[in-house]
Amino acid sequence: MDATGWLLESDEPAVRKLARRDLLGEESGEDVLAGRMVQTLLMDACADKRAYKKWTGAHWRIVSLVELEVPPGEPRAVEAAEYDLAEVMRSLKYGVLVVDGLVRRCGSVEGNTLAACSRLGMASDPRVRSLAEGLLEWQWPDGGWNCDRRASGRRSSFHETHAAAWGLHEYYRATGETAAQAGALRAGELFLEHRLFRSLSTGEVINPKWLRPHYPPYWHYDILQALLVLSRLGLAGDERAGDALDELERQRRPDGRWIARTPWWDPVGGSRSPEIVDWGRTGPNEMITLNALRVLKTAGR
Repeated sequence: MDATGWLLESDEPAVRKLARRDLLGEESGEDVLAGRMVQTLLMDACADKRAYKKWTGAHWRIVSLVELEVPPGEPRAVEAAEYDLAEVMRSLKYGVLVVDGLVRRCGSVEGNTLAACSRLGMASDPRVRSLAEGLLEWQWPDGGWNCDRRASGRRSSFHETHAAAWGLHEYYRATGETAAQAGALRAGELFLEHRLFRSLSTGEVINPKWLRPHYPPYWHYDILQALLVLSRLGLAGDERAGDALDELERQRRPDGRWIARTPWWDPVGGSRSPEIVDWGRTGPNEMITLNALRVLKTAGR
């Protein structure tokens, strides 16, 4: 069985639907809401006191839910998004930190929230619009975002930038706001300028961890997540993405699948950043394989 066939036999309806649509170009009548993972993510999504609690809080759940394409307007998902949105807005109540003329803000927080709310049909909410406007206002000259008070200003954080770019892109898709599109493309240019993982001065790998695909990435940067964002921006075919695409293909197993690398999450009940679903910690990984195949197809490989 090839990798696509393997995905089409997944136990999760969302995986089957996304594989059929994005890899084969066929429509699917799968009921995403019937999936065990989706049901688990929707259950008690607002139970944690903090929406940002790693990784069980509403903030992380809504990102996973929209990546599994829960329908816009789904009441439990919208409730979780409201819970997260309220927390993000509270954090902005007293303004933002500015050091040396640059706003120090973790763009991944607002970016993830903006993307999820836009996907769930909430883009017309004035609070969602304010997140988009804030991200554009806080964008650094190189096209990214950074919350590090000690950062020199020469380079923003790739970790904080990929979700912010995704959020602006989803807001643009939902509203047609061209300023959001331009902001997302500027961030994409930052990644491409570095060929996604190389130092401008030496050409060497900036961080070896960036070469290892993870799922979920949460706020962490790696080449697969960067390529996924670039593909959504229409930039995956850019020549400068070639090194990252080559590396992604190099990691493909003979059976056509990709394995899970050391995850950022612990199993249910774990003591360090537990998850509420099992995304697969070892062996061939469905979401990594799905996203890798989507990216390669979009890039024409």
